[in-house]
Amino acid sequence: MNIEELREYCLSKKGVTESFPFDQVTLVFKVMNKMYALTSLDKELSINLKCDPEKAIELRERYSSVQPGYHMHKKHWNTVFVDGLISDTKIKEWIDHSYELVVKSLTKKLQAELENLS
Repeated sequence: MNIEELREYCLSKKGVTESFPFDQVTLVFKVMNKMYALTSLDKELSINLKCDPEKAIELRERYSSVQPGYHMHKKHWNTVFVDGLISDTKIKEWIDHSYELVVKSLTKKLQAELENLS
């Protein structure tokens, strides 16, 4: 998986926007204005993803390419290095998990707005 494929997959989800709120190299993906993924454009390819805390620990123990979230709340975020050691399918599953966690945390009003998007 390369940066273009990663970006395309993140943007394929309903209600997702991309922006550079921190600097010119940190690409952030938000669903209904809440961050669910981010990646740096000037470093080794990796993606920070929100994760259930128990699952986050399990993934870090199982995969050397999964580390506590860089510059993030380490309990809820993982940094996944896209280095070929983890399948694209698995990375997409984790992107889906991050997206779903954030959607569940949205207000009922925002969830309804998201549901009504085409």
